[in-house]
Amino acid sequence: MNTDELIEHVTNDLIAAIENGADTWHMPWHTIATNAQPRSIDARPYRGLNAVVLALTAAANGWPSGTWATYRGWQRHGAQVRRGERATHVLLWKPTRPATERDDSTNEPDDTDTSTPPRGRLVSRVFAVFAAEQVDGADSTLTDRDEPRDTPERIAAADTYFASIGANVITGGNRACYIPADDRIHIPHLSQFEQPALYYSTTCHEHVHWTAHPSRLARDLTGRFGDDAYAIEELIAELGAAFWCAQSAIAPATRHDHASYLAHWVRVLKEHPRVLLTVAARAQAALDYLNQLAGVTTAAATADAA
Repeated sequence: MNTDELIEHVTNDLIAAIENGADTWHMPWHTIATNAQPRSIDARPYRGLNAVVLALTAAANGWPSGTWATYRGWQRHGAQVRRGERATHVLLWKPTRPATERDDSTNEPDDTDTSTPPRGRLVSRVFAVFAAEQVDGADSTLTDRDEPRDTPERIAAADTYFASIGANVITGGNRACYIPADDRIHIPHLSQFEQPALYYSTTCHEHVHWTAHPSRLARDLTGRFGDDAYAIEELIAELGAAFWCAQSAIAPATRHDHASYLAHWVRVLKEHPRVLLTVAARAQAALDYLNQLAGVTTAAATADAA
């Protein structure tokens, strides 16, 4: 499987999941937030498109551990992939080097795979990974990831997180939105939400939009996607919020205003073959930016820097 085939496969799965969840307002990226954040056996979170791929696969198979590794990666940790298990494919971006400098002695990644391509001349490669549930001898990884969600400590941390970012947030009204012209976020009062977790996941959605401002990440999609830019920006905000919810152990918000986007999202995903790669990368970049402002250092950021 090459990169284009992987993106096509994941996109088709995402389209089917959107269509299947339309009646319940449950979107496929909610599985990213509600399942354990996908991590390698060495505890490095997968990012970008890889987080989407692994979360969807885990949800479809009922695998709650969120722990993954290559065949050899599991062997290095004293475990063995069971015979007949099917691999899940992820992307690894590597810098290109002159032929005289290449070392092709191994095709084995180091389980720090990221589908958020950094700057520079890079080439994407597809690698096969297996979940802990597909492996014998991985029992310890099946229980270590059972983290409580939406606890008072998690809610307090979420409040501190967004307060540290310093965006201009107006509290009140009945609608959550970001207004680019005023560079302001509007959020209803916390008491208007059924649960505090839904308030903070909605707050993150609007903060992801906030990162698009020209003074921040300057995320202007109109030149590339034209009239579809608005729907794609909404997908970026949805995915970015899902990444944050997974990172923060906060439940995702179910948004009934999805109805106005569903058909548009499906059409955009079908008409732009590689748009999901763009959406996932921009969503991850938005979360990285918010984490930086909030003073949060994640294992993924440390691994990328390395």
